[in-house]
Amino acid sequence: MNRFHGSPAAPRYALLALLGVLLAVGLVVSPPGQARAWDNGTANTPPLGWNSYDAFNWRVTEADVRANADYMRDNLRQYGWQYVVIDWAWYYPGAHTGSPNQDGNLNPRLRMDGNGRLLPDTTRFPSAAGSNGFKPLADYVHAQGLKFGVHLMRGIPRQAVADNVPILGTNCRANQINNNTTAAWLNLMWGLNMSNPCAQAYLDSVFQLLAGWGVDFVKVDDIAAPTYRQEEVAGYRLAIERSGRPMVLSLSPGATPLSASSQVRANAHMWRIVNDLWDDWPGLDRLFDQLRDWAPHRATGAWPDPDMIPIGRLSKYGPVGSPRYSNLTPDEQRTLMTLWAINRAPLMWGGNLVENRPAELALMTNARVLAVDQNSTNNRQLVGGARQVWAADVPGSGDRYVALFNRDAGAGNVTLDLSSLGIGSATVTDLWSGASLGSVSGTLTRSVPGHGAGLYRLTPTSTVPPPATYTLTARHSGKLADVYNAATDDGADVVQWSANAQSNQRWRFTDTGGGYVTVTSVNSGKCLDVYGGAGTTADGARIVQWSCHGGTNQQWRIQDAGSGYLQLVARHSGKCLDVLNAATGDGAQLVQWTCGSATNQQWRRAQV
Repeated sequence: MNRFHGSPAAPRYALLALLGVLLAVGLVVSPPGQARAWDNGTANTPPLGWNSYDAFNWRVTEADVRANADYMRDNLRQYGWQYVVIDWAWYYPGAHTGSPNQDGNLNPRLRMDGNGRLLPDTTRFPSAAGSNGFKPLADYVHAQGLKFGVHLMRGIPRQAVADNVPILGTNCRANQINNNTTAAWLNLMWGLNMSNPCAQAYLDSVFQLLAGWGVDFVKVDDIAAPTYRQEEVAGYRLAIERSGRPMVLSLSPGATPLSASSQVRANAHMWRIVNDLWDDWPGLDRLFDQLRDWAPHRATGAWPDPDMIPIGRLSKYGPVGSPRYSNLTPDEQRTLMTLWAINRAPLMWGGNLVENRPAELALMTNARVLAVDQNSTNNRQLVGGARQVWAADVPGSGDRYVALFNRDAGAGNVTLDLSSLGIGSATVTDLWSGASLGSVSGTLTRSVPGHGAGLYRLTPTSTVPPPATYTLTARHSGKLADVYNAATDDGADVVQWSANAQSNQRWRFTDTGGGYVTVTSVNSGKCLDVYGGAGTTADGARIVQWSCHGGTNQQWRIQDAGSGYLQLVARHSGKCLDVLNAATGDGAQLVQWTCGSATNQQWRRAQV
């Protein structure tokens, strides 16, 4: 695993520091970043581990960390769980109540060295006495066959800036590199002015220290949201590379903006896509859409992160609510684990491991479910809405993983059309129970509890050509016909939107005879419809999706428009599918309008 446990020699640190400064000022040229996943050998599968925050807030102790490491060694390591991560404020003195902020005089004082690098509080972490830092604790975690991680707030301690300490290996001082930005929830740090090469030199020195301790995982906070700090993200990545020790880089909190997808994927291994998740159904329910939106940006070594898993014994010392076992019901807990697995999300457990009951342990040690998270491809949402279907491919076989979700409060059937996966018939295995469910043909339908989920492996016994799916791109704008907000209800508007590879921009064409077709949303299974029915023939009538019923306001003639484009002509009115007012922005409404030669009535149909 390219891991070393001892501290590198001091001359090597000096050389790295010098190299860091040379790189920072441009005397050594490094290649430009690529918009692809960063591979330093640490996160080729989604990380599995434990983080102290949900159970211990900032009051976790060395004894707590060792106890959770022991539990992971004895119960979880054989299933792939490996990271033990200490969350925020491990340098804040003592074990007080309340938030670990400093007052206007920078009291209480944080423990740090003469170069502004934070050191563990020795009240909670006694083995960190003197210059030990976290090395003794990291060594203990490593001795259990596990990996060790820490949390950092973005930037440099305000205390270091006030003291104007020197930056290791340079002629710089701390008050030259801060940018006076700080987190709304913790005032201990200033952000870094990355235009000053000394800021990168400071980060390099911090990660030299972490490497000497034996750190394998770093969670950097206040960097992905509420403002995405692009230059600082790149600086943390570079500091890890220069440290000489492979480490996972995790960014927090969320929601990381989708507009940053290319840069974050190239510079981090995992990044939060929501703010803090706790043990309530509405918070979990909202993640279906966020995970769908981030699915196109997932890559090996780059994992959208829906946050720690709020299951088990939580909030022993805050930060949210009183001490408790998770308020998520057993069905909701299974839904969470299923949704994380089918999306290949990092699995970072939040509850205190040593207080797990058999039910929590069972959620963490189902090898069949963990295999979906660790080894699947082409993970995607097939059907949105309240009764969702997600799927993934099983590498090296023709099998498919399928997840069925019921977001409604009451039990109900969830159905998958097998042909959407190119399957005619298949044998089905329930991955949660391991039970064989026999054979299905045409469709897979299961009754799923309210707020519940099922996870299955389908082994095809016959195949069929999957139905062709298409995008429709408006010639004038280059944007795609899209069901707004991936809605699945009748009457949802059809608009144009920038391409995003989601199923609400994909359509199936079905011949209805007489030269007409229906156009059906892959996301909802509903038909492209002129709102108001067959009697609505006026220009400007909006286009929506509606349950397919065979009416002429849902039938369209494909008419060649030349140059590879077509027009769609509504049967009932003889009018064309049109982007209202030839608008070019996302969200412009699709309507019917008298056919002409305008490019906002011309569409390119492309199979996907």
